[in-house]
Amino acid sequence: MKNIFLFLLALMAMQSCNTSQLPAVAPNVITEKTVNDTDDPAIWVNPMDASKSIVFGTDKETNGAIYAFDLNGKILEEKSISDIRRPNNVDIAYGFAINDTTKVDILMFTEREKSQVRLFSVPDMKPLDNGGFPVFADEKNPEMRLPMGVSLYKSSKDQSIYAIVGRKTGPTQGYLYQYKIVANDKGQVNAELVRKFGKFSGKKEIEAIAVDHELGFVYYSDEQHCIRKYYAEPSMGDVELSCFGGENFKSDIEGIAIAQYPNGEGYIIVSDQQRGQFNIYSRKTNAFVRAVNLSTLETDGCEVVTVPLNDTFKSGLFVAMNDEKNFYFYDLEKLGIE
Repeated sequence: MKNIFLFLLALMAMQSCNTSQLPAVAPNVITEKTVNDTDDPAIWVNPMDASKSIVFGTDKETNGAIYAFDLNGKILEEKSISDIRRPNNVDIAYGFAINDTTKVDILMFTEREKSQVRLFSVPDMKPLDNGGFPVFADEKNPEMRLPMGVSLYKSSKDQSIYAIVGRKTGPTQGYLYQYKIVANDKGQVNAELVRKFGKFSGKKEIEAIAVDHELGFVYYSDEQHCIRKYYAEPSMGDVELSCFGGENFKSDIEGIAIAQYPNGEGYIIVSDQQRGQFNIYSRKTNAFVRAVNLSTLETDGCEVVTVPLNDTFKSGLFVAMNDEKNFYFYDLEKLGIE
């Protein structure tokens, strides 16, 4: 009798967190649990053997970490980064030039309680930042120096790599800061502020940021207002291109993932957090396409790649944070967007 009671309580809790009326789609893989509070994933595709790709995920607390998972959802202790003070969001970029002859793939994440971002090489997980790069350093109010979201952008014009960083709170104009990641002739890496841009409604906060590298756009979630769209290339200016999707969400607009296909085709997948589903938009037009219920609870971050990885993820991989200290992995065809 006690077991039945506990089961009913658990079922009621799940239903209260996921109110989607759509049929629930089960994940292919559920990861091992983290210690504290999962938030945001990033996927590194191994160029030598895609089956050995790594999913990184933040564990958001003062004694936080960046967990590394294999494609079976097992924690890779040797690739994980511990003792991080509230890591929030994480992203990956490929081919950062350390010098004229050496390029590395990189992982960047925000470390909120130290008001900085961190930079590591992948897959050897070596720090490249000498302990961290301060962000929003010109803000006098310490509350406005607490970073949350981050997305890396690799320019198609000159292959420069930029970090676009959001924060817990900020002004109605210039909420995001964009930093160019540069290495000097000695291989020392730094982050140089190149612009401040982006509107903010003032309703809640801005956390989720995602970049369409090929088309050169950056999207971010103004959480209870809309999905905002700007040029990712600093030289293209700071005019807002679109503010869309707000009517499709129950409350918070959260994680953004961009599924890129050839010829500009693809989809923008955004977490409708309180409804427990994901809203899907056309990459070309930003028009609403459909919603899908992936059975997650209170999803913050999500990420996607559209290349085959192994026999489980034959069409690509979609990763979503789940509010039970874990991440859900899906073969991309389960979202019905191929």
